[in-house]
Amino acid sequence: MSVASVDEAATLLADGAIAALGGWVARCVAETCERAGVDPAGLREQVRAAGEQCVAEIGPPLRDLLATDVDEQQTTPLSVLRSAVRFPTQVLADGGVPEPDRDDFERSRFGDDPYGLTPASFADIHPDLGPLGIAWGAAKAFEVLQRRRTAEPARRIDTAEPARRIDTEGQR
Repeated sequence: MSVASVDEAATLLADGAIAALGGWVARCVAETCERAGVDPAGLREQVRAAGEQCVAEIGPPLRDLLATDVDEQQTTPLSVLRSAVRFPTQVLADGGVPEPDRDDFERSRFGDDPYGLTPASFADIHPDLGPLGIAWGAAKAFEVLQRRRTAEPARRIDTAEPARRIDTEGQR
């Protein structure tokens, strides 16, 4: 994927993620119900409402973050998306779906995620977001590097003081 600027990559990532959130909520609920042996049919209305609420609450801060200058960003878009885990979690908890067994690391690292739904990558939200996330990250890194290069004068290697050789043979 080729993008012209960090702004273009940010817009594509925000648009893609926001479009995928409702489906991600529904998929989390359906897959968790299936693993637990619970029929998700009775949760359809809650899933729909949770998906809409997720988009309404996660979309604006995600878009705001990605519109923020790269030097001013205080978090990552994946962190913002990870906060969406509360929406499918609430549907599952309210639906009485039993929580799966989780290891100590998962419980300590993701204490607010008893169902193990926290996305590890953009692609966990939707496969199409993986390349968008990589494109955004690369564009952001390029932008930051370009700014640093123009802000700091380059040091010339040939003017640096030469390394001094230490004579260790005569010092025994």
